[in-house]
Amino acid sequence: MRILGLDVGDRTIGVAVSDALKMTAQGVETIRRKTLELDLARLQEIIAEYEVSMIVVGFPKNMNGTIGPRGEFTKAFCAELEKVVPNITIRLWDERLSTVAAQKSLIAADVSRAKRKKVIDKMAAVFILQGYLDSI
Repeated sequence: MRILGLDVGDRTIGVAVSDALKMTAQGVETIRRKTLELDLARLQEIIAEYEVSMIVVGFPKNMNGTIGPRGEFTKAFCAELEKVVPNITIRLWDERLSTVAAQKSLIAADVSRAKRKKVIDKMAAVFILQGYLDSI
């Protein structure tokens, strides 16, 4: 059983998955958001394909630790996700600076700006999931 990592945004959802031993995170894809129903359906396909037992969702807190509109948006998304996968644990994970770390990593790898834009959300999901995996 694997763990799924998500970076949920308005336009995209970055998706990462752990290896079977739950030691490393790998990027899977960036879902271009269309409708909530289609987004959830695609996530259900990924969950089935990778035999996911848990989902870790990046939880955007403000730098002072408070929860703002983005955090509330993420909580609402998780509530909808829980309705379609009720038997899978969904855990919110502090994602502060995960996108910044992903951006720096891609810049260090000399990835062009155009290519970074296409993979940044998937990379952020990798950083979120890897952070969780490292904690366990």
